[in-house]
Amino acid sequence: MSMIRDLRAAVRPSRVAPLRKDNGAYDTTRDPATPSAVVDCAVYRDGARVETDVPLTPHTAMRQVRRDGGFVWIGLHEPTEDEFAGIAREFGLHPLAVEDAVQAHQRPKLERYDDSLFTVFKTIHYVDHDELTASSEVVETGEVMCFTGRDFFITVRHGGQGSLRALRHRLQEDPELLAKGPSAVLHAIADHVVDGYLAVADAVQDDIDEVETEVFSPGRKGTSRGTDAGRIYQLKREVLEFKRAVAPLLRPMQLLSERPMRLVDPEIQKYFRDVADHVARVQEQVVGFDELLNSILQANLAQASVAQNEDMRKITSWAAIVAVPTMVCGVYGMNFDYMPETHWKFGYPLVLSVTVVICLGIHRTLKRNGWL
Repeated sequence: MSMIRDLRAAVRPSRVAPLRKDNGAYDTTRDPATPSAVVDCAVYRDGARVETDVPLTPHTAMRQVRRDGGFVWIGLHEPTEDEFAGIAREFGLHPLAVEDAVQAHQRPKLERYDDSLFTVFKTIHYVDHDELTASSEVVETGEVMCFTGRDFFITVRHGGQGSLRALRHRLQEDPELLAKGPSAVLHAIADHVVDGYLAVADAVQDDIDEVETEVFSPGRKGTSRGTDAGRIYQLKREVLEFKRAVAPLLRPMQLLSERPMRLVDPEIQKYFRDVADHVARVQEQVVGFDELLNSILQANLAQASVAQNEDMRKITSWAAIVAVPTMVCGVYGMNFDYMPETHWKFGYPLVLSVTVVICLGIHRTLKRNGWL
């Protein structure tokens, strides 16, 4: 892979002049006015962020850690291969994990390498909308990849949602937890992502309730034909995307909570059980959403079929009523010399009266049987 063979890319803090290593591994390839993929780079020691006079690069941060202890947390947003190459070399990241982190579009997973853990999370964001339509976007997905080592933690984020800035600030306000090391950050991100799932699940539930109400309340909005099948199908597609983010994550969270791992603090490992339970809960909700939408879609299609049958019955009923005067007019429209009652002065009103009585009788019978 070209990224691994050619490690000449630079990764520098945003809008800061590049700091060059002696061997040139961090030479910048971007214009100085272009923001870097590195969102934040900091060293943490004894649960506190180490303040520095100049912004840190991954290289200088790791040099501090090796000299004074602690760990470094680097956050990146959609890095290119060249931008990530220097970091991959500095921290000894596995080429397969690096390739997944750069290319994105991965399913949630947990992979163990010699000196690091590679974890992929799918972030879910609920898209607010005034009214659900056949083209509404209900959920928006992103990705967060995490590299967990003994003395480093690297996050690679893809997509416009799922910023970790607020989470970093919250962790910095809890030095006792942050002192547990990179595994504490991994748990915090997992918990943050899964809490987002719970919030999105509640919002999607409201959309499904609204559609269900429209389908099973025919009188709403003056219609007896339920709701548009396109809206239900669109919501089902969005729920399927939600399911793809949640379902594969359950096994990685179970592994982190059940199997001892030397890169995960035993005290932190206990907290992954709660995260795994939340993932299992959301997965059950999403599966229930999918099954419920199947039932709603089938009910809506059945209502449409029933409505079509009712239309056909009404058309047939009126055709039967109109057939009586049509037949009478057809008979008396024939040019025969000898027609009954043609020369009787009461013949015309009698024929009209009999026709009206027969039509009313047919109408009453059909209405009593529910055809009209």
